[in-house]
Amino acid sequence: MPATDGALMPDREAAVGNGARLPLRIWLRLLTCVNMTEAMVRARLHAQFGTTLPRFDVLAALDAAGKELSMGALSARLMVTSGNVTGLIKAMEQDGLVERRRHPGDRRSTLIGMTDAGRLLFSRMAPAHARWIEQAMAGLDRAETTELWDMLGRLKDSVRDAGSVPQARQAKRGA
Repeated sequence: MPATDGALMPDREAAVGNGARLPLRIWLRLLTCVNMTEAMVRARLHAQFGTTLPRFDVLAALDAAGKELSMGALSARLMVTSGNVTGLIKAMEQDGLVERRRHPGDRRSTLIGMTDAGRLLFSRMAPAHARWIEQAMAGLDRAETTELWDMLGRLKDSVRDAGSVPQARQAKRGA
């Protein structure tokens, strides 16, 4: 935040300086914010619901889809490999949160869906999760959150235009 006399605060001045390595510093600050928020969410999910962030993410992806998802579609939504999801789904199935069944149109594919217990747990976790994120961003006013939203959208476009990892992975598969 600028000082009242319009001068930059010392840490901001040092970071901005002549602009050298500013993109790297921004990346590190973004990463720090994500890591801090994720650590808070992980701790609260464990303390309040006895669950993990990956389990929350699976339930959130299934809830957002509003239907069963194939293992491949679920993996894509979670941005992890199917191998990473397989063990998680097996454990969640044993705990009664999800169920697996063969895809009727593709016997090689498995569909994953939430059970009533999974839906109930998610319906309790989702509002708490939203409150935690709102609390984490409470230091920003409405104009600042709107500006941050817009700027992060432009950054997302810039990253995509620069050749993001998924595009690189697709190129390797095609080679």
